[in-house]
Amino acid sequence: MRLYRFLSADDTSEFCHKVTAALNAGWQLHGGPAYAFDAANGVMRCGQAVVKETEGTYTPDTVLGDQ
Repeated sequence: MRLYRFLSADDTSEFCHKVTAALNAGWQLHGGPAYAFDAANGVMRCGQAVVKETEGTYTPDTVLGDQ
């Protein structure tokens, strides 16, 4: 099955660590990163889509972060 996740966080090292952890767990980058100003909180936010091929059958109960 092919899985998709969208990772997001404030523009801090936390975001980079989140993406790095996903890459080291076998996820691959999908497209370019997103970067936008969150006016409600006054911070820049980052986002990155990742995909992964894995065994099994997808259901809505699949915990994507555990894959």
